[in-house]
Amino acid sequence: MARKCVLATSQLNQWVLDCDGNRDRIIKAIKDAKAAEATLILTPELCIPGYGLLDHFLESDVYENSWFVLSEIMTHLDCQEIIIDLGLPIQHRYCSYNARVIALNGEILAIRPKLDLCNDGNYREMHHFSPWPRGRVEDYTLPEVIQDLPKRQRRCRIGEVAFETFDASFVSETCEELWTPNSPHIGYIIRNYVNSTSVNLIKGATETGGVYMYSNQRGGDGDRLYYDGCAMIVNSGSILAQGSQFSLRDVEVQTAVVDLNTIWQFRTSRSRGMQANEPAVRELERIQVDFRLCRKGGTFGMAMEPTIPREPRYHLPEEEIARGPACYMWDYLRRSGAAGYIVPLSGGIDSCATATITYSMCLMVADEIKAGDEDVIADAQRLCGKDNVHGISARAFCNKIFTTVFMGMKQQSSKETHARAKDLAEAIGAHHINTNIDDMVKALSGTVTGILDFEPKFTVHGGSKAENLALQNFQSRSRMVLTYGLGQLVPVQRAVPGNLLVLGSANVDECLRGYLTKYDCSSADINPIGGISKTDLKRFTKWAETAFDLPILQQFLDAVPTAELEPITEDYVQSDQADMGFTYDELSDLGGLRKVEKMGMVSMFEKLVVDWKDRMEPRKVYEKVRSFFYYYAANRHEMTTMTPALYMESYTPDDNRFDLRPFLYPKFTFEHRRIEAMLEKMEKGQTKGL
Repeated sequence: MARKCVLATSQLNQWVLDCDGNRDRIIKAIKDAKAAEATLILTPELCIPGYGLLDHFLESDVYENSWFVLSEIMTHLDCQEIIIDLGLPIQHRYCSYNARVIALNGEILAIRPKLDLCNDGNYREMHHFSPWPRGRVEDYTLPEVIQDLPKRQRRCRIGEVAFETFDASFVSETCEELWTPNSPHIGYIIRNYVNSTSVNLIKGATETGGVYMYSNQRGGDGDRLYYDGCAMIVNSGSILAQGSQFSLRDVEVQTAVVDLNTIWQFRTSRSRGMQANEPAVRELERIQVDFRLCRKGGTFGMAMEPTIPREPRYHLPEEEIARGPACYMWDYLRRSGAAGYIVPLSGGIDSCATATITYSMCLMVADEIKAGDEDVIADAQRLCGKDNVHGISARAFCNKIFTTVFMGMKQQSSKETHARAKDLAEAIGAHHINTNIDDMVKALSGTVTGILDFEPKFTVHGGSKAENLALQNFQSRSRMVLTYGLGQLVPVQRAVPGNLLVLGSANVDECLRGYLTKYDCSSADINPIGGISKTDLKRFTKWAETAFDLPILQQFLDAVPTAELEPITEDYVQSDQADMGFTYDELSDLGGLRKVEKMGMVSMFEKLVVDWKDRMEPRKVYEKVRSFFYYYAANRHEMTTMTPALYMESYTPDDNRFDLRPFLYPKFTFEHRRIEAMLEKMEKGQTKGL
């Protein structure tokens, strides 16, 4: 007899504490799943309150509000006759848990708390939740708002349980549990359950037979992360459905027709059968569900064609840079209620990449308007005012919501950077302002001269390093002040309500080295490229030249990176890499070793003296490592004020969430002695070899 069922998984653009919006998006997903005749739908982790609440999870209101939202979903007319797997936080015996609630027809079947919590990198789940002990199951007294529902349900089971319908069984697994070495699904597969909760991990989890449903949030929910969707349904190692990774759609449901009988061929191994009967394999408590996942036999059930497997879809890294931050920026813009964005466009690669990513957002908005997405149309209509957005081009939309400003100086700014900024703004359609800040800087410098009774000079004019740095900072901080002023007043001039959000354009390598000024143009409302390396930004810019038909981008790639904060003379033009003492590729290597591979100074030297042996002598490696740690420590304080950046790179130095290290360091004298002793032995060995 055929056992075919329609399964559904979802990706939802949830927003923290947006109880009404989150509820409505969940209900929309359930309606879409039912329209496809699905009998089971999976939703993202903590989708009711939103995942990124952080310390809001310490507030009892979040738990109470989540139960109220759950009650509204469970009793909604469009949410009946389908098993719903929902994510929300719960409290039980004075502990808080990240949990799944599985419900059917207004009744809670059971609560399945998370067993393994994610607690590294960007995640702090153990700061807010307790892990549930494996195998434990007990009674849970439901809150009053659930007891008052028509079913008058007082209790349910809570713990690591399985669900058994008339024709199939399934279990739930949550996020980090999939990534742990001893994943719960290993035992679940052996015990013949269907799983519901990275492409290769999920495919591998089912290659011995079984169905795995994966749900993920998508979008920016109010913090520094972009959740990348990619909801999937996988049957015995084959992908049946895969959601989009970068999209502006708030609700996306993936469905697949699955023939559960096809799993049998993967489970005929006798060794597997023996393992299934071993006492060491835990048998979960089974919750009996009076419901059918599969169609009843007969003509209709047999006529349903199972979904044909498909190849997984992967985006190029350049596409991820183009679309990931763009989607994040759209969420931030529409939810903040601002009128648009503004960026100081310097003519360099960083602000160029920031502007190009903003244009990518405009391209996506224009595409969704053309496709008839009602949510995007409504948000775009607010931003464009009385103008009709139907049929609007990306360039026209960009002109409405994006302002670029070139703030030059007579002695420091070249004609080339001025022209590149103007040409790029014109190519993407941005509202461009060209201005000069000489008067601002002279006023500030003159005020300081009057206070201190001496006139600071640039190094090229005979001044000290301290004077040179102070004069550079006068310029960069003046630009920040002017940008924020324009962000407030440009909408007034253009008769548009609201203000413009300021975009930062400091890349992850500059942050790592501290090659920026505190409270200069690195200070902004959000920074789309703050988690992207310079190397990747160049690759993205080269890709965007063709993908977005922007020939002007090649000029940015050909230009020598420069801050243009020192006067240009016949024999001197300021260079970023000369100032820093590192190439950007070297900074990427150093940052990866520091954060990803968790190396201190000595272990970093030991690694690089081998990896860089074809580039430089051991002593030069030491100088690079020593210099890196000096500047990292000296400029660490700058990270305490860095603009919130979307996380893209694994070695971002942002101390607000990701890199929890101090910002005041001692000198590394002990490490210096150790490495110098190693160098002495190396150099003696080389001498003997001669």
